[in-house]
Amino acid sequence: MSDMSMLINGLKVSAEKGATFERRNPLDGSVATRAPAASPADAVLAVEAAAEAFKTWGESGPTERRNLLLKAADALEAKMGDFVQAIAAETGASGLWAGFNVHLAAGMFREAAALTTQVGGEVIPSDVPGSLAMGLRQPAGVVLGIAPWNAPVILAVRAIATPLACGNTVILKGSENSPRTHGLIIEALQEAGFPAGVVNYVTNAPADAGAVVEAMVAHPAVRRVNFTGSTKVGKIIAQTCAKYLKPVVLELGGKAPFVVLDDANLDDAVNAAAFGSFANSGQICMSTERLIVDSKVADEFVKRFAAKASQLPLGDPRKPDPVVLGSVIGMGTVHHCNELIDDALAKGAKLVCGGKAENTLMPATVLDHVTPAMRIYSEETFGPVKCVVRVSGVDEAVACANDNEYGLSAAVFGGDIARAFNVARKIDSGICHVNGPTVHDEAQMPFGGVKGSGLGRFGGKAGVAEFTELRWITLQTTPRHYPF
Repeated sequence: MSDMSMLINGLKVSAEKGATFERRNPLDGSVATRAPAASPADAVLAVEAAAEAFKTWGESGPTERRNLLLKAADALEAKMGDFVQAIAAETGASGLWAGFNVHLAAGMFREAAALTTQVGGEVIPSDVPGSLAMGLRQPAGVVLGIAPWNAPVILAVRAIATPLACGNTVILKGSENSPRTHGLIIEALQEAGFPAGVVNYVTNAPADAGAVVEAMVAHPAVRRVNFTGSTKVGKIIAQTCAKYLKPVVLELGGKAPFVVLDDANLDDAVNAAAFGSFANSGQICMSTERLIVDSKVADEFVKRFAAKASQLPLGDPRKPDPVVLGSVIGMGTVHHCNELIDDALAKGAKLVCGGKAENTLMPATVLDHVTPAMRIYSEETFGPVKCVVRVSGVDEAVACANDNEYGLSAAVFGGDIARAFNVARKIDSGICHVNGPTVHDEAQMPFGGVKGSGLGRFGGKAGVAEFTELRWITLQTTPRHYPF
């Protein structure tokens, strides 16, 4: 069990009145972490520290920011063993997933370092004689990043890396499910040498989340908010930001379709579908949720996919034997998925592997012959339970892929690349991969969704645009004529 602190103005601090909360391991209920339970007043102190630090950090040069971000990447990777232990204890995820998180997150810090010299602008032709007109990008100010537990290192680093590269100061609000994991990121940033107040870290008990977040969003110094999490909570965050006129980037839920056309390479499709469906037990915003398979190849695809899924190792990630499927985050996921399985089977679906679970070690489960009448057709499982929908032809495949409220990631597999590409273009999603898995992230790419999957984009120059102010500034170089 780990006791930990928050970080405000470069100092490790406790919450007001010493309040704490516990995060328990989802498998056995043991206490994994005891963390400070911040009050709204604590949260305001973090904002004030970030606002004061912005006065100097906002004027820092790109080389200073780049060097610190590169040091943070190295410090993060050096903590690999600590991350593996913390992620297993707090979320039940496998060592494989923890390692993937740290590797990609370190790359995000390095990509952010490269962006420090890309915060530029442009000269815009003006109709006013002698007017030099410019569109300049400048740091916005204090950025609040709210990160989830499911890809804890990747998504927390993404919440703060590009904002720091642009010259903003940040507050990371850690997840109640992974406070120690998120705290290790803050430790890496401290070891890298970021000045006091540039990076701040706040943790809160689950019941206090709404009040703590609103206290920070309401503060005039907070100029940008980003949130990754469920669509339900994302709507609440959006409403809070709208109340205070704060720009927000939201990356929310998904029901990622994986389309298998009649000319697809089935071995490639099965391997990609298994990775996209069962990495981190299906608890990724990009996880493959609905396998949309042409009826001409459906029997063979389902046979191969079920065979692979049934062989994926399942177990306690804290034990020595490596596993692909560890624990899910809690019994709420188990109950939800069990209900979806019962509903689908009662309405005619066929269970081809796996099945209902009694604890958080859930097996890879595949349901075939799923129809729109079943809950699992439209509801996000966020677990290792996947459904196959059989369709006839390209038009039905596209209609099925678009038949849900979400639009984050998607995939299309087909031998005719031009046809597959045209199918991808017709799918309503922010991200689509042809002959690749739905789970794919690179730091330099514009990452985000449409419809119920969110607003705005993380990554690369798209991220720079989200976390800077675009200002129009003119310089009059000659005497100007006025009408009066």
